[in-house]
Amino acid sequence: MPRIPSQADPSSDAAAILRRLGFALLFFVGPVAVLFARRAIVILGPVAIILLVLAALLDGSSRASRQHLARLVRSPGGIAGFVLLLWTALSLIWTPFLPEATERLFNLIGMVVLAAAGYLALPDRMRSANLYMLSVGIAVAAIAASIVPLLGMPHTDLDEQNFERGLTLLTLFAWPAVTWLHSRDRNLEAILLAVAVAVATVLAPGALPLQGLAAGAAIFAVTAISPAFGARFTALVMTGLVLLAPAIPFLLKPFAGPLDHESSLAIWRSVIIDEPLRLVTGHGLETALRGRFAGLLAPSAPSTFLFEVWYELGLVGAAASAIVLYTSATGAVGERPLLVPGIMATFASAFALGCLGIGTAQAWWFTALVVTMLMFVAIERGQFRTRRPKATFLRRERPLVPTRNPA
Repeated sequence: MPRIPSQADPSSDAAAILRRLGFALLFFVGPVAVLFARRAIVILGPVAIILLVLAALLDGSSRASRQHLARLVRSPGGIAGFVLLLWTALSLIWTPFLPEATERLFNLIGMVVLAAAGYLALPDRMRSANLYMLSVGIAVAAIAASIVPLLGMPHTDLDEQNFERGLTLLTLFAWPAVTWLHSRDRNLEAILLAVAVAVATVLAPGALPLQGLAAGAAIFAVTAISPAFGARFTALVMTGLVLLAPAIPFLLKPFAGPLDHESSLAIWRSVIIDEPLRLVTGHGLETALRGRFAGLLAPSAPSTFLFEVWYELGLVGAAASAIVLYTSATGAVGERPLLVPGIMATFASAFALGCLGIGTAQAWWFTALVVTMLMFVAIERGQFRTRRPKATFLRRERPLVPTRNPA
């Protein structure tokens, strides 16, 4: 008896296993692990992307991603990003911390390559089973983050700082999870998930995660009413704050009351007044952090993204950053308006966290931004709808029989 050849494809099966494992690390394990492990996102993010790349190489399920990436690179935002990266590399010429700045530049380039590899590795159509792991992972992480403060916070300052960092990332990852549930018409589950994350941020040792979540929630509500207005408003606010950042210490002076010379606003003003030409070129990469320890900058100087981008990269870097933010926010309004509120909420939360003093120059923050971007790309590719054909009963037509005339 002849043997019927098997229709199973080993490469496709292996790709499915690798892809499922990669999404499990990215969507389920990652949000929970960041609460308790300091470098969890830095390790799990690249490992998950490597698994996705291997899966894509095995079954070639991301054929259209190359065209999308090429179109993105040629867009105004992509050109502005290239200018920003080039200017960052040129700032190594006048930075006083060349070895540290060079290492940071290579980290930035590595994050860009990692983001591009992950984007190309995502399949053209995402399975809902893989995307639901994101909502489940965020829910488990929110419950765990709410239980830990009730049982007793960690005793060391380092553990408490790591826990707050994990809550900050949970705030960032919550918006993709809520967006996915909302896109599946599971609005009740989306609301419950948002409430669970909000409870975890209220119980957090610091106010930073709650502030970031509140900023995202406000923009989510505005964008849900009018996606086009919400995207344009978010883009204008971020762009305006970046471009007008040097005026902030002068505008806030009447409202801040009497300030001593060691206050952050006073230091910001003195930096602008003493070295006005540095507003154009900046002091070079890595000077905002290393300068505090080397005596070039006061320890109480602002640790906000708005100050650091102007202090390190000057007008050119700030203008390029503003263009990237504006084009990214306005370009999110495309064929999927249902996803726009969640995307704008993520923009608002990330930007607010950066302005409130989170370490935006660290590797874990860049990795978290890359992971968040991949989450939304995966959600966008999971929005295809398949309709089952309606069942029809085939009626057997009777043959025409000539009727006899009774007459």
